[in-house]
Amino acid sequence: MAECDKQKGSVGNVLKAGLKKYKEMINNTDLDTDQKILSIKNEIEETTSLELPMMEKNLVFLSTIASVATLVGLFGTVLGMIKAFSAMSASGGAPDSSALALGISEALINTALGIGTSAIAIIMYNYFTTNIDSITYAIDESGFTLTQSFAANHK
Repeated sequence: MAECDKQKGSVGNVLKAGLKKYKEMINNTDLDTDQKILSIKNEIEETTSLELPMMEKNLVFLSTIASVATLVGLFGTVLGMIKAFSAMSASGGAPDSSALALGISEALINTALGIGTSAIAIIMYNYFTTNIDSITYAIDESGFTLTQSFAANHK
């Protein structure tokens, strides 16, 4: 349990809760072994369900950036195209090529920034989601090992 306190993370918190329940079940004479194992499993599952939102709390921010960045880029593209067509219509028959190029350039820059920002946010979201999945797997594996240890030592 001291090592769990040193770790100060979700895996440590879940294992510490499991170990506390393990110690409690060793001294419990009211339940049979299967009920004790189920009690340890339930404690680990409950603690995991409390830790999971803490690990995922900022992922909504990245997900929102991924969605909104594309929309902001598209909005900038539309504004740039409006500027380009406005330059074409203002000059009558022969458009001002520099004003037209400026509008198209603005549209393309906004598109590139929106897509780039969105791509980076999606990559970061997937990276952190994969890390959370790995941590959750480690928690499940450790919890299974803990319950199997109890079963082997107290049957």
